[in-house]
Amino acid sequence: MAMVIRDTSTMDRPIARRRGSRWIWLAAVAAAALVVALAWPTVGRWFSADRSVSRERLRFGRATIGDLEHTVAVEGRVVAASRPTLFSPADGIVSVDVAEGQKVAAGSVLAEVESPELESRLRQERSTAESLESESGRLELEARQGDLENQQSIELDEVRKAAAERLVERNERLFELGLVNQIDLETARDNLKVATLELQQSRQRLELERDMRRFEVSDAAHRLQRQRLIVTELERQVNDLTVVAPFDGMVATLSVEDRDAVVRGQPLIGVVDLSELEVEVGIPENSADEVSPGVPAAMTVDGAEYPGILTRIAPEVRSGQVVGRVAFAGGVPPGLRQNQRVATRLLLDHREDVMKVPRGPFLESGGGRTVYVVENGLARRREIEVGAISVAEVEVLSGLREGDEIVLSDLSQFDNAETILIRD
Repeated sequence: MAMVIRDTSTMDRPIARRRGSRWIWLAAVAAAALVVALAWPTVGRWFSADRSVSRERLRFGRATIGDLEHTVAVEGRVVAASRPTLFSPADGIVSVDVAEGQKVAAGSVLAEVESPELESRLRQERSTAESLESESGRLELEARQGDLENQQSIELDEVRKAAAERLVERNERLFELGLVNQIDLETARDNLKVATLELQQSRQRLELERDMRRFEVSDAAHRLQRQRLIVTELERQVNDLTVVAPFDGMVATLSVEDRDAVVRGQPLIGVVDLSELEVEVGIPENSADEVSPGVPAAMTVDGAEYPGILTRIAPEVRSGQVVGRVAFAGGVPPGLRQNQRVATRLLLDHREDVMKVPRGPFLESGGGRTVYVVENGLARRREIEVGAISVAEVEVLSGLREGDEIVLSDLSQFDNAETILIRD
């Protein structure tokens, strides 16, 4: 016989209501609302951002106001300002008296060239000069002798003329007394005319021969002077056979070996002046237009900075660079060696109280026109205008305010997005 259950009243038990459960629910709802309220800005940023990037992948900097030096950083190499190559003065055999790397003093013998041909020619020209000197002396003596003979002839003619004048006077008085005929008187007068003409010719001959001998003596003197110049030049060439150091320095290169045969103009020895060192710099082609001789420079040697000045710059571009020379303004630093690498900065401009930011990859990737300004965890794209650019800083002409924080890292990872969420 089956049992029939009319209802569940016999099995139900009343449960007593717990006090305070309403407050628990209220607290839970309030906590949930607080969480939503706190998370809403982050959620809002998530929804408003085009992309998101971890903060650890980025580098940041702030816009500040201060002084900015527009500089160009270049790599320099120490070179000698004066490094001549000494050449052979003549054909011959060379004797080398120094070695590469040897320090030398000004005037010290570096090499000697033996040139028998040049020395023989010098002796011949000296002999010719002595012969011309003797000839010049002989012509001077002949000139003096000729002047003396002509002067004696003039004096004799003067005596003859005076005698003829006295004879004419005597014959004229005797003719007046009738003691001398007309023929004797005319003869005496003719003799006076002859004596007068002979005296005039003797004087003219004296002047003519004197001019001739003066010309001969002068010509001989000129030939002697010319020969002396030839001898002087040959003596200089013979003296130059001894190759000496032009200044205190060091032997850099030897282009010949001892007892080598050399020809005139052949390179022998290279010498560098270690007291006049300069820095050869390679200026990037894109900065060469801003650089000119006279630009101040700063060179770092062993941690210390030394002032300098750009003295010259090459007119052509080679391998994307323009070569320049920088001289030390306050003297060469001690211990500096040739070919030593020196970090160099060319100071193109100095500006005071400008808006500036640290330099970073953003400058190249953004083309110098775009930055991302960070505010409340979001980086927003903003257009800017840059001015002078130094090694470490960039001048901002417009687009930023003092204190703005920007992204210094490469902006290509943002893909020109307007807003970037920066995740912590």
